[in-house]
Amino acid sequence: MREEIELSIIAPAFNEQDCLPLLVRAVYAALAPLNRPFEILLVDDASTDGTAEVIRSLAKEYSAVRPVTHLFNCGQSAAVASGFRAACGCVVITMDADMQNPPSEIPRLLAELTPGTDAVCGVRRKRNDQFVRRLSSRVANSSRDWITGVPVRDAGCGFRVIRKEALREIPVFNGMHRFLTTILKLQGFAVKEVEIAHAPRPAGKSKYGIHNRLWRGIADCFAMRWYAKRVVPAKRCEHVNEC
Repeated sequence: MREEIELSIIAPAFNEQDCLPLLVRAVYAALAPLNRPFEILLVDDASTDGTAEVIRSLAKEYSAVRPVTHLFNCGQSAAVASGFRAACGCVVITMDADMQNPPSEIPRLLAELTPGTDAVCGVRRKRNDQFVRRLSSRVANSSRDWITGVPVRDAGCGFRVIRKEALREIPVFNGMHRFLTTILKLQGFAVKEVEIAHAPRPAGKSKYGIHNRLWRGIADCFAMRWYAKRVVPAKRCEHVNEC
């Protein structure tokens, strides 16, 4: 009988063939001492390099690796949502596939998921990015907080530990992954924000820059402002079924 999964690690990947083997080995090293059954969902967002072949090879080598494949490139939010749907664990861990989210931080984030806490979201400490990216993120975070009315210290950090039941009513849209912490807070869930390490990318290159995030991000902020006024908080609508 297959061991019941407790932890589902979701790593969306687009053209990350060189980072994925490093990621899987690092996740195994971080989680093996915890003795908690886990799975690693590697979501290939229709990569154009050898990512798909690397994932298939890793799935043969490591029993915890589960490939999830998009036939068409749909973006990071869609890849994260595909991971949510496929996840078997009661706790979901999202992280970037580029190794800038060190898997060694997973046990510390899990330890912060105490009773009464629904999600733990990372805040990158001493970011290993170029100055322009750091500055744009700082401006984006301030603007996002002002427009949405929901303070989030580092909305761009994809490293999160979330109880699966908190993901039941997450709206899926392009850009959702950058607003996941905001949405969880608006839905009434208890969210902790914890500082984590941020590592330099060991291989490949970033898929994001100022030009492909600026205007879409502004539009998404105003959409979130509308959502904040209209949302029915999922946490407050919990109910007990009666026969």
